Amino acid sequence: MTRLEARLAELASAEQTITYGALARDLGWRMADLTAALEALMECDAAEGRPLRAAVCAGRLGAGLPARGFFDKAAALGFDLSDPEGFVARTRAALSGR
Repeated sequence: MTRLEARLAELASAEQTITYGALARDLGWRMADLTAALEALMECDAAEGRPLRAAVCAGRLGAGLPARGFFDKAAALGFDLSDPEGFVARTRAALSGR
């Protein structure tokens, strides 16, 4: 398990979210590297039928929701985003084991 995966798992099990900037700082990564890693992780999660672990991230301006890029990538991966807030809530619940 990578440091990114471990940190996302920790957050999910505690039912917490984190901003992209805070996560990048925690990992000592540049934002571009974090974004690329999260998108790759989303691809892996989708291919393996798992909930998208990147859902625990929250954009600065998104009222607790992930940033636009999360939704763009999820849509490209075939997820139904007709109810974005519901999608994130269900995904976060699945990640936390609720």
